[in-house]
Amino acid sequence: MRTLAMTTLAASTIALSGCATTSPGYGGYGNAPPPSSASCYDCGTVTRIEMVNGSSTMPRATGAVVGAVVGAVAAREIAKDQTDSEGRQNSATVAGAAAGALAGNAIQNRTGAGGSYNVYVRMQDGRETVVTQSDIGGIRQGSHVRVYNGRAWAR
Repeated sequence: MRTLAMTTLAASTIALSGCATTSPGYGGYGNAPPPSSASCYDCGTVTRIEMVNGSSTMPRATGAVVGAVVGAVAAREIAKDQTDSEGRQNSATVAGAAAGALAGNAIQNRTGAGGSYNVYVRMQDGRETVVTQSDIGGIRQGSHVRVYNGRAWAR
């Protein structure tokens, strides 16, 4: 039973950590833009990046809820192997749920799930444009980017 609980915990952790990505080619935006010429109409410099909460398809509490369930089940199974006391098994279940909720929430926050980014770009011709995207793919304030297909791409 301990092996089953540990396997379930490991698989859930891996599944939660794969919920979001920061790779520039992901996020439903298609492929990177074709190479630009020396005079690039759609190129500019990132002036600001803002995190926008609540626009993701994954609710903010998902990581905590999944983590709590996995933690409670795993702790209960481990406690069953260690003791016959129902009280100790219940205590272990509650502690496992709390620890799992903390871990699940931390994983969700670290992976960036639960929000998107407004990327403000000062174009070479002086215009300012804002694009909203689910990941920033390594773009930082001051990065030179090309705005293509509704997304800022690092140059």
